[in-house]
Amino acid sequence: MTEGLWDVDPATPGLPRGWADLLAERLARRREQPLEYANLAVRGRLLGEIVAEQVPAALELAPDLVSLIGGGNDLLRPGSDPDALAGRLEGAVRRLRATGTDVLLATGMDTRGSGVLRATRSRTAVYNSHVWSIARRHDAYVLDVWGMRSLHDWRMWAADRIHLTTAGHERVTQAALVALGLGADDPAWDDPLEPLPPVARAERLRGDLTWVRTHAGPWVGRRLRRRSSGDARRPKHAVPVVIERTQRG
Repeated sequence: MTEGLWDVDPATPGLPRGWADLLAERLARRREQPLEYANLAVRGRLLGEIVAEQVPAALELAPDLVSLIGGGNDLLRPGSDPDALAGRLEGAVRRLRATGTDVLLATGMDTRGSGVLRATRSRTAVYNSHVWSIARRHDAYVLDVWGMRSLHDWRMWAADRIHLTTAGHERVTQAALVALGLGADDPAWDDPLEPLPPVARAERLRGDLTWVRTHAGPWVGRRLRRRSSGDARRPKHAVPVVIERTQRG
C-alpha cells in the first residue's frame, strides 16, 4: 500500500507514487521549510520483516513522523494470528515513540462484499481493534481505512483487488491528512462515487475467474514456492528526497 503500487507518477513513469508520496507533497505545501521524505516500503513484506528491516532503517533517519503500516499481507494468510501481529506492531511503535517520533498507524480495509477476501474480515477486525488500542496507549495517529465509505467501490481498487487505484490513493491521502489533524484538501474526500449500473451475474463471474487466473493463482504459487513479489526489490526512496513547498501533488 505504502509503496504506491498501481499509481503511476506522471513525472517518473517507471516508479509507483501512491498515497504516502502524495501526503509528503501535501505536507510540504503547508510548511515554510522544505520537507525531507523517505519511503522504505517494499511490496509483499510481512509485518515481521517490516519491523526487522524497515523500522531500524527509519530510526537511523531520526524522523519526525513515521507511517508504520503492515499486517495486511499476514492477514491474507489462513491461520494468521491478529493478536500476535498486534504484539509485534506495538513493540515497533514503542521503539519509535521512545525516540519522540510521531507514528501514523492504519487499520486494515473492510473486505465486506469482496468475495474470497471476505474470509479475512473477522481477523482484520480484531487486528484493527488492537491498532486503535495501541494508538491510544502510545499517543499515535490512526489512518482509518476500514471506516472509509468511498473505498466500498471497486473503482478505488486495482485489478488485483488488494491495492488502490490512483483515485483510491488520493482518497487515502486525504484520510491521512484528517488522521493527522490537519484537515483534508477536499471536503468531499470520502463521499461515495455515483453508483454504477448493476453488473450481470455472468459478467461478475467472468471477472472473478479472471482475477483468480491473473492474480490469486500466481499469489498462491509464490506462497507455495516461498517467494514474494517483493523479492530482490529495494525501497524507492531509501535515502530521503527533498520536497519543496512549490512542488505539485
